[in-house]
Amino acid sequence: MNVLLVYAHPEPRSLNGTLRDFTVARLRAAGHTVQVSDLHAMRWKAVLDTEDFPQREAGEPFNPGKASKQAFAAGTQTGDVAAEQEKLRWADLAIFQFPMWWFSMPAILKGWFDRVYAYGFGYGVGEHSAAHWGDRYGEGALLGKRAMLVVTTGGWAEHYSERGINGPIDDLLFPIQHGMLFYPGFAVLPPFVIHKTGSMDAQRLDATLQALGVRLDAVSHTAPIPYRRQNHGDYLIPALTLKPDLSPGRSGFALHRELPEEAGAPSRGSQAHDAPAVSFPIHS
Repeated sequence: MNVLLVYAHPEPRSLNGTLRDFTVARLRAAGHTVQVSDLHAMRWKAVLDTEDFPQREAGEPFNPGKASKQAFAAGTQTGDVAAEQEKLRWADLAIFQFPMWWFSMPAILKGWFDRVYAYGFGYGVGEHSAAHWGDRYGEGALLGKRAMLVVTTGGWAEHYSERGINGPIDDLLFPIQHGMLFYPGFAVLPPFVIHKTGSMDAQRLDATLQALGVRLDAVSHTAPIPYRRQNHGDYLIPALTLKPDLSPGRSGFALHRELPEEAGAPSRGSQAHDAPAVSFPIHS
């Protein structure tokens, strides 16, 4: 497989740096081809602004969506954005690795999505009609590719449990996994999450790397999270609300995962949803 690792941590000597190096080595040893976008090393520009669109008409009010659409269609995007889009076209699998800061990804990685997901590439594709509301949520430019998050957190696994003070980790990652990865077409694999990163010893590090290695060895055949596809009968269009007979008794983000009995393949749902996030007490 062709693998793109998008990495967002400012310190190469951190735990994240160790995880990055291990991931690259493990994948290459297995025969995969790997590219790394190390955003801090690249001095990635995180802010989407007028500098991204030098061809836009001077003096015209800045409309980011309109400017993005025009630049993508005309081939006038900045070189750094076009290069990352080309990496995504090349990749069979994209891994996004980052420490969780303030319940989300670091700003530099969010800025990568803001700039790379241009209108016509990450969104704004496909017909909009009474039966089909754009190519998104299971369709889109990145359909046929896989994606996975590797995330470190300072909090304990219990803090991110169903009754934990921080809220369930699946809910916190939903806007990223469902909204930023599944939206443009990725099949999203269960995340690899490492908790309690403020303490580390050699034994825990070894156990973490072993667990990560197992996950990396299986990336080509791991069942993805069974998110519901938008244009395949589960949602009312154009309201884009889930049909009332689906997911009875459920609420929240869980509504948007297909139930095993609906999929007609019991192992699909259980394998994807129940795949455990790593919960090692290990420094981000």
